[in-house]
Amino acid sequence: MKTLVTGGAGFIGSHLVERLLNDGHDVVVLDNYSTGRFANLAHLAVNPKLIIHEIDINDHATIRPLFEGVEWVFHIAALADIVPSIQQPFPYHRANVDGTVSVLEAARAAGVKRFIYAASSSCYGIPDQCPTAETAEMRPQYPYALTKRLGEECVMHWNQVYGLPAVSLRMFNVYGPRSRTSGTYGAVFGVFLAQKLAGHPFTVVGDGTQTRDFTYVTDVVDAYICAAQSEHSGVCMNIGSGNTYSVNRLVELLGGDVTYIPKRPGEPDCTFADVTRIQQLLGWKASISFEEGVAKMLEQIDYWRDAPVWTVDTISDATKEWFTYLGKS
Repeated sequence: MKTLVTGGAGFIGSHLVERLLNDGHDVVVLDNYSTGRFANLAHLAVNPKLIIHEIDINDHATIRPLFEGVEWVFHIAALADIVPSIQQPFPYHRANVDGTVSVLEAARAAGVKRFIYAASSSCYGIPDQCPTAETAEMRPQYPYALTKRLGEECVMHWNQVYGLPAVSLRMFNVYGPRSRTSGTYGAVFGVFLAQKLAGHPFTVVGDGTQTRDFTYVTDVVDAYICAAQSEHSGVCMNIGSGNTYSVNRLVELLGGDVTYIPKRPGEPDCTFADVTRIQQLLGWKASISFEEGVAKMLEQIDYWRDAPVWTVDTISDATKEWFTYLGKS
């Protein structure tokens, strides 16, 4: 069938595009390369079933015709990272909220059969319980999380009012090959792998006992496909590994020296998805163990050779506003 992926040149999007093509589908990619890279799709570009459009999803008049005949829409395009969202909340609202409405309206006009939204576990903020279920209170701690939450609200509203068959998938800490190598200090794997290549110590936040629900990207993509193939609509589901792992365990698996930096405000001590709902509704379960996933990352470590190498000083400078604003609460 004909499918469309916004943000298809990004980390998760490119893996999803690859899976859709391998499954025999036609794929239309919309990406303005603000965070994605053509290089992520270069190995697929010769496939006649793939069409790539360099375009901003907020250019509604231009994107709308591209949805004609599309049956599945996967809306992954978004601005990510905490620090830039604190510094420039307006572009985040435009990309993650206005952009989502633009994509929703294009999908509605085209009469798509399935709309899958890439939501974020950051919307839970600092949860009261771990594992965290979909019924937990939403407590966004910074503008990025807020805009992803508002985007999800729009998706559910379009389902409620217009009958758009939509599902929202709340991703926890996704990792894997092609994860971003640029941007403001953020994702732990990109930071650590670049530091390992450069022979620098890993900059561990706090004492490293904080845990994260690290979920391998191909498992996440499998959940997207399961959601698209299902008949469920108007529902939000967590995507998680079924476990949670400490940053100290990650360092142990990667191997290297460690230096510690201050704990950051607004970050939970634990992220851990309750995946009961997605297992019951979709029959989905993660299959890649943390140890296996980290080993896969190390096998492809050269991908991060040109990534910025963060130090204690550069991290302190980059996260200054993080502490200034979020530290007040």
